[in-house]
Amino acid sequence: MSTIDEKHNASVPAGRFARMARLGSLATGVAGGMIAEGARQLAQGNRPTVSDLLLTPANAKRVAAELSRLRGAAMKVGQLLSMDAGDMLPAELTEILAQLRSDAKPMPLSQLAKVLDDNWGKGWNARFQQFSFQPLAAASIGQVHSAHTKDGRHLALKIQYPGVRESISSDVDNVATLLRISGLIPKGVDYQHLLEEAKQQLHQEADYLQEAAHMQHYQTLLADSPEFTLAAVHDDFTTVNILAMTHIGGVPIESLSNAPQEERDRLITLLMDLLFREIFQFRLVQTDPNFANYRYDRDTRQLILLDFGATRAYPATIAEGYRQLMQGAVQRDLAMIEAGAVQIGFFQEYIKPEQREAVLDLFAQACEPLRWQGAYDFGTSNLASRIRDGGMALSMEQDYWHTPPADALFLHRKLGGLYLLAAKLRARVDVGELFAQVAAV
Repeated sequence: MSTIDEKHNASVPAGRFARMARLGSLATGVAGGMIAEGARQLAQGNRPTVSDLLLTPANAKRVAAELSRLRGAAMKVGQLLSMDAGDMLPAELTEILAQLRSDAKPMPLSQLAKVLDDNWGKGWNARFQQFSFQPLAAASIGQVHSAHTKDGRHLALKIQYPGVRESISSDVDNVATLLRISGLIPKGVDYQHLLEEAKQQLHQEADYLQEAAHMQHYQTLLADSPEFTLAAVHDDFTTVNILAMTHIGGVPIESLSNAPQEERDRLITLLMDLLFREIFQFRLVQTDPNFANYRYDRDTRQLILLDFGATRAYPATIAEGYRQLMQGAVQRDLAMIEAGAVQIGFFQEYIKPEQREAVLDLFAQACEPLRWQGAYDFGTSNLASRIRDGGMALSMEQDYWHTPPADALFLHRKLGGLYLLAAKLRARVDVGELFAQVAAV
């Protein structure tokens, strides 16, 4: 069995109070950085705002380093911030927070061994021919290891960091407080229900038995789609903290940016079609937009689907709302778009008529690929920047801010991530035809 160097891997703070102390220490360090930066700015004759003082490269490094050490919900919020708000943040902060998506530090060997003992019992290693203690990957709530069992199975084992599940609520609340202090969340916004949704979603992601059930359900749903493949779950090694799957190879999907155009188009076509099926037929959506959730088997030309922790059920009323909104965008019918948005849960709070119209215009723009005649060229489109600029302009207006429905927030993240992947692969896809085929069923 292989070993790893423990000097470079700090233990994950597992207890609630230990994690709270780490975040408290982080806040103290950030405050000290703000004072130092404030003194420097004042000496230069500037009058900096609180946000200017908080969002310095030095403070960003403090935040990124500590969230990486904490992992769990604290790191997850940092990852979401880097993905969803990237263009709203200073370039230095965006770059450093983006490292959280790929720079999680693995557990030291002693802590990993304890997790394995707690879940499989002492002497678990007798069941393995080989177990690699060096993780294949480390992420926000767990890390993945390769292992060969004595009965000949090659497994990928997703092993959860200790204390993650128990600390979700306090981590989310504490990081939200840091965001509030920074001014990134306007004072008038009531975001409590979104925090509760985030906690619920993270609790689901941290339940590996639930994820195993989702994987098995998707295998049934996609039984008639040989273009996709999913890893098989191995129940005898799976617990609430360890997910045991058949090890699957393949290459990262984003590595195919120089593959033939037809191959890139096919992959994004498959993913767009799958998303429409998830919304309108399955009413079950894997909402995590991370590119690492997709790999590609060049030999079989199959798209490998990974990580079903963020799977979310969508009621028929929400699915119908999106059908109406998208159909309205295709037909350029603003009243139909508005009716669909209201059914989804938008406009529950009062906003000015001109702001309401601007929101509807953003929806129409986001659906541009659906009403395009023929293949939409994501590689040459500036759709993402137009939506970003429109959203930024709207968010800066006084008294505009309101919280979107949670169902919409998770789905829009997934769609936005798919658009970004399509742009990265410079794919050309007839999205309108895919929507017409699936939504009409």
